Amino acid sequence: MDQLSETAVNAIAELTREGGVTLHNISPPVSPGLPSSVPVLIDAKTGCALSVKHLVEEWRVTPDRKRGTATVDTLESFIDLVDRHKTESSVIFADIDWKKPSLTAIIDYHEKGAAGPADNGKHRIHYPFPLSEEWKAWVGSNAQPMKQAEFAEFIEDRIAELATPHEEEVSDWQEKLGGKVAYPNEIVMLSRGLKVNAETKVANHVTLASGEAQITFEEEHRDQNGQKLNVPSLFIIKLPPFFRGEPVRVPVRLRYRLQSGSLIWFYQLYRPDVYITEEVELSLERAAAATELPAFQGTAEMKA
Repeated sequence: MDQLSETAVNAIAELTREGGVTLHNISPPVSPGLPSSVPVLIDAKTGCALSVKHLVEEWRVTPDRKRGTATVDTLESFIDLVDRHKTESSVIFADIDWKKPSLTAIIDYHEKGAAGPADNGKHRIHYPFPLSEEWKAWVGSNAQPMKQAEFAEFIEDRIAELATPHEEEVSDWQEKLGGKVAYPNEIVMLSRGLKVNAETKVANHVTLASGEAQITFEEEHRDQNGQKLNVPSLFIIKLPPFFRGEPVRVPVRLRYRLQSGSLIWFYQLYRPDVYITEEVELSLERAAAATELPAFQGTAEMKA
């Protein structure tokens, strides 16, 4: 508010009559964000000016402005809540960090134009994209070295996400990334073979012409069919990046290294950021169109 109400000013004046202070209204220099008149208490003995703002604030029954951040769980709720509060100066920002993507609407953003008045940027609506548990599991262990038994158990726990490669995927990914693309049953058989040989030293490992690796363990441990274990270079997983979202197909590189006679395993998701970024950009476009607000990729210059 620009000025105190007459009632508030009179109340303060009454309190100060016997205290050796007097209430005055001063006019500060014209500057954006400052009121045209400010009440102060002048100490008659010292001549010092004292603010009365804290005295008035004790009696405030509603906030002076909207502030705080509302967090919503769906894009629909984000759009609806932004529509409820938006002003002509409101904007939407998208954080396209693929590990923590989000949309944030700043309701009280600066007015448009170089000479437009500044605002506080304290009233916000935030939508953190809900990543699925399956996605978080694969991303969480991405490129993380695992002992043989640990890796075998991880694959067995995530069998539901293994996908049969399409014919065009086989040729496409083999051309782009090299090596053989495995079918789900091959990955399952590999994990079971690794589990059987978890405590056995590796006697030999070679790379075949197909791009697969072939591992021979000491004591001639074999897979369930009595064959040496073949390790494919790639496999496909199918999973939704977002909770209740549409599934995507992600190629996964399979890697291992020999360490003191034992195998250390890890996998590498191929460009997982692409799937997240595409969805965030589409959601940003949808929110901007539905709310008729300008949209930007990045973060605002002021903190919440």
